[in-house]
Amino acid sequence: MLARIQLSSPVQRGQPMEVRLLVQHPMETGFRFDVLGTAIPKNVVHSLHATYGGRTVFRVRLGTGVAANPYFQFWVMPEQSGDLLLQWQDDQGQKGEVSARVDVIQA
Repeated sequence: MLARIQLSSPVQRGQPMEVRLLVQHPMETGFRFDVLGTAIPKNVVHSLHATYGGRTVFRVRLGTGVAANPYFQFWVMPEQSGDLLLQWQDDQGQKGEVSARVDVIQA
């Protein structure tokens, strides 16, 4: 699965950093039918997990009420430079991940 991550780096130590993530996924609810009348199976991204410096900084469980190509926005307070890793999984077992380097400067 493809994704686009956006964050501000470098960031000053102790200052909040905004993280934005867009995951390209159809997010099928299981309530739609194709042109032949066959139900399209449910397939949504059901979990997203973000770690920074080996610690969980954001976690979410999703349901069928989320639109296609889900967008996430959250804040992290970085204390030292490191990698931000975001991982997710859908109902069909497909996994995706994206990472970005965060450089922290002393204020």
